[in-house]
Amino acid sequence: MARSARIGRILILGGTAEARALAGVLVERKDLAVTLSLAGRTAQPLAQGVPVRSGGFGGAEGLADYLRAERIDVLIDATHPYAAAISANAVEAARAAKAPLLALRRLPWSKAPGDMWTEVDTMEDAVKALGETPRRVFLALGRKELRPFEAAPQHVYLVRSVDPVDPPLAVPHTIYVTARGPFSEEEDRALLERYRIAAIVAKNSGGDATYGKIAASRALHLPVIMLKRPALPEAESVTTVEDALRWLDHAITFSTARGV
Repeated sequence: MARSARIGRILILGGTAEARALAGVLVERKDLAVTLSLAGRTAQPLAQGVPVRSGGFGGAEGLADYLRAERIDVLIDATHPYAAAISANAVEAARAAKAPLLALRRLPWSKAPGDMWTEVDTMEDAVKALGETPRRVFLALGRKELRPFEAAPQHVYLVRSVDPVDPPLAVPHTIYVTARGPFSEEEDRALLERYRIAAIVAKNSGGDATYGKIAASRALHLPVIMLKRPALPEAESVTTVEDALRWLDHAITFSTARGV
């Protein structure tokens, strides 16, 4: 009598809309047990629909130990395009634990006619690119990426974040807006106009959820200082949730058949 295939165990390294969407599809699968791992930086993350693990693993070695202890069949790295350290840990851990790894990496935005981008390599370069003349600047960045702008206190900064910035920036003039996206082009255009923004600092995150500010900046003829994406480690990768699902069907069949 043929032995029934065991449940496939999937770990998704998340924090992105793609990770949430993938988990939302996989939760319906009776042949899979899915865990979504979040870094724990957001005080009240959105409901995910699958069991969530919050916090770090302790580097690549800790992640590899987790993969082995939990008998993870497939690891999916669906972290933010700028989470290079986590992606590097995922590659190393998957190799050590002999677990198949897929990177779900959304495509970057492409410069369109009318965009006024200045691309920079580091946040310190972004600070320099703002120049010495005082400007009203929208910092479309994560809370942990704001501190370098304390070196340029002459500007007025607008910061929008899910959770409050604590401690606040040590500069004389900062406007804080607490809100959770996604934001439409119309919403972001209204925000930029309301606060009379003259320049935007952003990361090339890709996707639709945060593109509103890029489209709005184009419509308002505002310059954008764009932080280039970091180099990510080589890994088998796809750019859409649909492609990830197709890859997973093949990977999980092979992995569970081996009895990992």
